[in-house]
Amino acid sequence: MLQKTSPDLNALRLLDDRLRWLSAWTIHHANHIRPSTDGLKVGGHQASCASMTAIMAALYFHALGPNDKVAVKPHAGPILHAVLYLLGSQTREQLENFRGFGGMQSYPSRTKDKIPVDFSTGSVGLGVAITAFASLVQDYLLAHGLMEAGDAGRMVALMGDAELDEGNIYECLIEAYKHDIRNCWWIVDYNRQSLDHTTAERMFRRFDDIFAACGWRVVTLKYGKAMEAAFTEPGGDALKAWIDEAGNADYAALTYLGGAAWRERLLKDSPATQPILDARDDDALAALMTNLAGHDMASLVDAFDAAQDDVPTLFIAYTVKGQGLPFAGHKDNHAGLMNPGQLAALRERMGIAEGQEWEPYAGLGGNAAEAVRSVVENSRIAREKRQRPWDVAEVPAITPPAGEEQSTQAAFGRILLNLAKAGGPLADRIVTTSPDVTVSTNLGAWVNQRGLFRRQELADVFAKARIPTAQKWGARPAGQHIELGIAENNLFLMLAALGLAGDLWGERLLPIGTVYDPFIARGLDALNYACYQDARFMLVATPSGVTLGPEGGAHQSINPPLIALGQPGLRHYEPAFVDELALLMEEGFRLMQRADGESIYLRLTTRSLRQLERADGAWKAGAIAGAYWLREPAPGAEAAIVYSGAIAPEALAAWEALSEDLPGLGLLAITSPDLLHRGWSGSRSARWTGPRSGQGAGSHIEQLLAPLSRTAGLVTLLDGAPASLSWLGGVHGHRVSPLGLDRFGQTGALPDLYREYRLDVDAIVEAAAELFLP
Repeated sequence: MLQKTSPDLNALRLLDDRLRWLSAWTIHHANHIRPSTDGLKVGGHQASCASMTAIMAALYFHALGPNDKVAVKPHAGPILHAVLYLLGSQTREQLENFRGFGGMQSYPSRTKDKIPVDFSTGSVGLGVAITAFASLVQDYLLAHGLMEAGDAGRMVALMGDAELDEGNIYECLIEAYKHDIRNCWWIVDYNRQSLDHTTAERMFRRFDDIFAACGWRVVTLKYGKAMEAAFTEPGGDALKAWIDEAGNADYAALTYLGGAAWRERLLKDSPATQPILDARDDDALAALMTNLAGHDMASLVDAFDAAQDDVPTLFIAYTVKGQGLPFAGHKDNHAGLMNPGQLAALRERMGIAEGQEWEPYAGLGGNAAEAVRSVVENSRIAREKRQRPWDVAEVPAITPPAGEEQSTQAAFGRILLNLAKAGGPLADRIVTTSPDVTVSTNLGAWVNQRGLFRRQELADVFAKARIPTAQKWGARPAGQHIELGIAENNLFLMLAALGLAGDLWGERLLPIGTVYDPFIARGLDALNYACYQDARFMLVATPSGVTLGPEGGAHQSINPPLIALGQPGLRHYEPAFVDELALLMEEGFRLMQRADGESIYLRLTTRSLRQLERADGAWKAGAIAGAYWLREPAPGAEAAIVYSGAIAPEALAAWEALSEDLPGLGLLAITSPDLLHRGWSGSRSARWTGPRSGQGAGSHIEQLLAPLSRTAGLVTLLDGAPASLSWLGGVHGHRVSPLGLDRFGQTGALPDLYREYRLDVDAIVEAAAELFLP
């Protein structure tokens, strides 16, 4: 860990001022100086930045080491950019283009910002929670010999106090306790003001208990050094008692009103503070009452230096929202912007000459500038983005498991088992995880082979007692499965942290997470967050739709294909047959490792299907691209059946029933509605923006449907929302008769369910007939 050094507190205080100025000026420039092309307010959060500048100055220029990773509070993004600007890793052009196209983003973004950003933030609470899972991933890498102990760092989250209202933080906290996480700091900017209101103080009195119960050390940073000194003066006890009892709204209002208001209120409420008031003028009194520890450099440095072990620590740093700005403490300051006059007054107070606003050390004398420059140059944080490792493990050909009838879910488990037994670089890079559905999603055999991951050995009690069980799950540091509780949000945060291992530590892992398909929606915010960061993982969700059958009801999924259709960075595949699954898993492992790749979502089923006999492998390229003709249409054919996933037997049977009446009828197997739609949309866009506008053979789906007559009709079906495939009619203007789920299912045998929800052969035949009705 970081070696304790003697800090230059005065230089750090000047850096606090630098960050407050640069963040405020960046936002001001975007809103008041840069020409507006659309007339919209650019925005920014000058007050939210001002409450964090001392904390971030103490962290980045003193406490952080080169291996530490930080999730920065979304609204403090301009401070992060100011830090990197002082370090020489950010350009003035990027700052000048704050919230402009191609410029620095509104909130820290791993993929959109040019500076090194460890974790994207913006979706409130998720940037905090991922640091706990990143801590667990770091321990995984250490335990597996993929990194040296000296390269380990601390995971740090800087959060606003309102973020503690987010439920995902407490789901994460429970999981972190189960896994005994370490090397994690969460620092709360306790400015007691959120977007709409002043934070309720009652809840904050409970955080000590909540976090301590989960094994965290809680450090409350309330009084600055000047305050603590005043408490030793005559009247100091009374002052401390008044501060401790003051409501958050009162404290904020008095901060905004200033020294005279402080004096009037203290004399009224606590006359015993008279000696302290008499010793100070109004400005000095206002400075004393806002000398909270979150703004006091000596208090911050002492606290960070005292927590250099690996115990997870929650710092609650009392601050003032808008500290040092004219609207400090005002309840409406969240999105408030200084007007040009107020900004000019701040610039004058800081001694910055007009025209020198972007100069890193403007307003400082020679000796002071040199001292500050020395602290900046000697800071130990990482200053550039890490090179991302690609193609870390060769992917062998995956042989489909043998069997005349199989489900894709069962085959998935057998494929993983075979990989586990075979060993090699691919198997060694795989790490699996699941929210308490490891057995029911067919990961059990993999875990039997590769074990649960725990930092300390944990015996399998059932095995030790010789109790017969199919699950022999010993927990050990070499284990490759991370067991999670039932919170799906944690699953996607875990996958995000695992999927960023290469970016954060230089060692790429190949994470696989399993979940019940309908419950993807329970963690959708975290899934989107993971994809936004370009984390790479394989999501295996099962079973699909009403095909779950008797268990049915609330466990039947309808809309996940639509979710995948609109989710950037996640490729959806829905294989019907086991050879398709093996091929697409193979492609998925490659996709996760490619520079131009993405994550993959496999929607599987518990329904056992009779497997196809293939004449050759000609279908494979089409399956990877999203679709292939299982039965080729005749040129100019007037109809085709289009299916995806578990309904393959019904589609095949309907094709057999209709092929005599509809000569040349085609049967199109869709393995990825998502990929097809992306290709089609991209093709249409390229007609106008590409280098050869209006030329080319078009997208994969355009080529596949081209042999059909332009007056042909399509019957589309899948065990999910029909809109997932009905858009195919827009490719060449074909008429569409869509089948699928558009209402909640229920329990029942498959024939009954398919008949009720119009997924059976009769429904397909009727849908085909409908295409030709006048």
